Amino acid sequence: MAKDDQPSGRLLSRREAMVLLGATGAAWLIGGRPAVTRAIAATPRSLCIVRPEQTEGPYFVDERLNRSDIRSDPADGRLSSGTPFTLTIHVSRVQAGHCQPLPNAQVDVWHCDATGIYSDVRDAGFNTVGKKFLRGYQVTDARGEARFMTIYPGWYPIRTVHIHFKIRTALVSGKQFEFTSQLYFPDELTDRVHIGHPYAAVGSRRVRNRQDFIFRRGGDELMLSPSATSDGYAAAFPIGLELP
Repeated sequence: MAKDDQPSGRLLSRREAMVLLGATGAAWLIGGRPAVTRAIAATPRSLCIVRPEQTEGPYFVDERLNRSDIRSDPADGRLSSGTPFTLTIHVSRVQAGHCQPLPNAQVDVWHCDATGIYSDVRDAGFNTVGKKFLRGYQVTDARGEARFMTIYPGWYPIRTVHIHFKIRTALVSGKQFEFTSQLYFPDELTDRVHIGHPYAAVGSRRVRNRQDFIFRRGGDELMLSPSATSDGYAAAFPIGLELP
């Protein structure tokens, strides 16, 4: 099984302190003082939430696989088995109180398979070097959206169920911006999914959200709210990036 995600640097930034939501149009800062903010009319405030960063972990590999369906291994076309899951990430740019969709941002997604194994890494319990399943990136469209077809993740010791993501922008004010974090699932839903095949083969998971040492540092703001589809689940996740 995979090892613990090793934190590198600060897990959180001031991004978690500001939420651009609410009928008042106010953003609450760490000290509790409201600061007036505005959102561009074409962009709902619900898409402009500024989220906390979390650790990249040890299993990021910059595969440069531009694809929406990340279930297969490009080497042989074999699909990772598991409950289908569609993830849509909405990326917005937050600047000086304004919020608008961010096109042309690269969004990478990676996570373990139904048995807790990551591709293209060497670990104490497995060696998948050369495999590239459950990894890929999309570039956000004019609406700031990047969509992925994947599976509901499995579990491995020490961690709760999660998906990693990284957002990289083109040059903004002469600099490239990078944001890395993780997404989480409701424990009750994971319990239902994991009693089925192939998840059940590895037994019951050991760590739930509140027991996870990384989730406790901002995980509530990184929770997905999946809805059932004809063959699995789907969820959308909005995030606002504070860009210069």
